[in-house]
Amino acid sequence: RRVLFRSSRQVLANDLATAAGYVRSLLPSPLESGGIRADWRFIPSASLGGDAFGYHDLDPDHFAVYLLDVCGHGVGAALLSVSALNSIRSETLPHTDFHDPGAVLAALNRAFPMERQNDMFFTAWYGVFHRGRRTLRWAGGGHPPALLVGGTAAPRLLDSDGPLIGAVDGLEFGSGEVAVPPAARLFVFSDGAFEIGLPDGSMWPFADFVAMLSALPEAPESPIDGLVKRIRDLSRQDDFNDDFSMVELAFA
Repeated sequence: RRVLFRSSRQVLANDLATAAGYVRSLLPSPLESGGIRADWRFIPSASLGGDAFGYHDLDPDHFAVYLLDVCGHGVGAALLSVSALNSIRSETLPHTDFHDPGAVLAALNRAFPMERQNDMFFTAWYGVFHRGRRTLRWAGGGHPPALLVGGTAAPRLLDSDGPLIGAVDGLEFGSGEVAVPPAARLFVFSDGAFEIGLPDGSMWPFADFVAMLSALPEAPESPIDGLVKRIRDLSRQDDFNDDFSMVELAFA
């Protein structure tokens, strides 16, 4: 029985590793184009969550960035996140203006109702940067706010106060808009980036996470790498309890 138990655990571990590898294969390459430098870090947890993200040009003037986080863990959550990710990056959601963040989240809500997804729902953040106007429109559904830092403006949280994706049919999602100053950086992340347990049993305060991320220098190392190092120092653990996903856009 012990041999069978160990064998079953190994099969499960192999399946999770394969699923994590598949998710990683779909993530975009870092890029620098049109006044935007895009980078990311994805550190899957031992149980593999449902994180997926991407970015791409909608046209020469518009650049989209997005991150999804499916509830729960395991292969099922990863498969749903991949399905939703592919529908955004291939722009195949029907009757959807992908320049309109609120419309994109409403379309995702219609396409992935939880009753047809084994009762799984997900959170999402979707933004569109207009290069000429230097504005960012965004919408979020149940997701952590993104963080816009740098330039001459104070750090700003881009709230994600829309409903969860897939939970209730027929909902609408509003969009916000913000000016993006020169030399600004945008961080979009999952809750696994800041829901960190500390050695004393408490949770790392979100305000401390925002302050740390806002203060990290851009060079010589990635700000995300600096954050990961400090999180591991704080938690005194190398592993994360949930997927760590973060996308960074640096604007010229």
